[in-house]
Amino acid sequence: MTIRRRLLSAAALFPLALLLGANEPQPGATAPVTGALADSGTEGVGPAIAETPADAGTPESLATASAAVLGGASPDGGLAALAAEPGLVPPVPVPSRESAPPIAKLQPLPRAADLLARAKLEGERLVVKEKNGHKQVLTIDPVLQTQLTNIMRDYAVPYGAAVVLEPSTGRVLALAEHSAARPEMRGLPVRAVFPAASIFKIVTGSALLEAGVPPSVEECFHGGKRRLSEKHLEDSERDGACISLALAMGKSANVVFAKLTHKHLNADVLRRMAARFRFNREIAFPVPMDVSLAAIPEEPFGLANTGAGFGDVYLSPLHGALMASVAANDGRWVDPVLVEPESGPLLPPEGEPVLTPEAAKDLTAMLEETVTHGTARGVFRERAFRVDDAVGKTGTLADRNPFRDYSWFVGFAPKDNPRVVVAAVIVNDPKWRIRGAWLGREALRLGLQRVPAPVEMTAPASAAGKH
Repeated sequence: MTIRRRLLSAAALFPLALLLGANEPQPGATAPVTGALADSGTEGVGPAIAETPADAGTPESLATASAAVLGGASPDGGLAALAAEPGLVPPVPVPSRESAPPIAKLQPLPRAADLLARAKLEGERLVVKEKNGHKQVLTIDPVLQTQLTNIMRDYAVPYGAAVVLEPSTGRVLALAEHSAARPEMRGLPVRAVFPAASIFKIVTGSALLEAGVPPSVEECFHGGKRRLSEKHLEDSERDGACISLALAMGKSANVVFAKLTHKHLNADVLRRMAARFRFNREIAFPVPMDVSLAAIPEEPFGLANTGAGFGDVYLSPLHGALMASVAANDGRWVDPVLVEPESGPLLPPEGEPVLTPEAAKDLTAMLEETVTHGTARGVFRERAFRVDDAVGKTGTLADRNPFRDYSWFVGFAPKDNPRVVVAAVIVNDPKWRIRGAWLGREALRLGLQRVPAPVEMTAPASAAGKH
């Protein structure tokens, strides 16, 4: 397949490009990102990404725009090598979060593609009946789906979505959503209009582990509480604080991730790890999923910002849960499943390796820091709502004009024998009542109630001594 055909096919298949107006003419320049608020309370300056040119509808312009995002490779030169592997080139130009946040152009999922909207409750299962009489039994747990939907409705979240998966099989147990801002909105769990923020640290952390950086390595730093600058990337006599990579994951320490990205990674390495986690790639699912777009710049400061979670990277809630599933599944990618097989049980597939089991174990230990010592510690210690042996990652960014606060949690439990994986995202206005970490904890807690632990078989009592 030629590059032209590959890019054209990708652009035609991705609902994000169509529904967010990726083919509309845009101004030719963007302002640098100057107001990204992150979980650790810091602000970051992200790299400026070229917006869509007026001729973005053509395969040639898509190739050129994608090459610009990737640092200037020409469509008939460096781009060809990148395009040879899935996910290394964004299939469409990546929007600038600062000047063109994709949520602003979000449209509801068409009803024909919305299996949940068409499903009817039959007994304890949700069933979709096709015109030809064929029935599809969905994997969704109606009780869990209702519980999570009601939480978001009761708290009147402007935009919210929660996903629950069974990691070993990929079975989707909940695709809950609510929008008080736009009640007609449907499809939020599969829409990649949410900045990935510090959830992208999972990709960066995995790349660092693979580059030989252990979780215990310490990095010293100073400042970075309000914004990151190029000076923060270099070691300095002012570096008065030092924390490990593992604790930096837990506390979402942006300056530490920026420095480690600068020291140990390059754009190609981070780009390839992102592709392994399915950024810039289609994910097979019965409901059309937006492709989660990630612009990985070559420029060193922009690369460091992206590694810290400040880049133009977008993520759908379902994709967020699948990212956490990689660690839960000993480093393997398992595709999501929404329809029960017509014959026999759904068995765990072999999956595709993303990380080695050793790297997945280290990543899990790093994610545990979020709950035990990091940004989600308070939420997971709330009396009567605790979730034992949980691990995860938070993420927070904000748009300034108009103000939107995006907050994330992805994770799983129990740590050593994962039964449920979750992703939760909330988009708040200046007045808010819950955030993503709180909803993520509730998704874990309620999900574990619906997926009981396997019964351990005990050996029969010994007959020794009986006559």
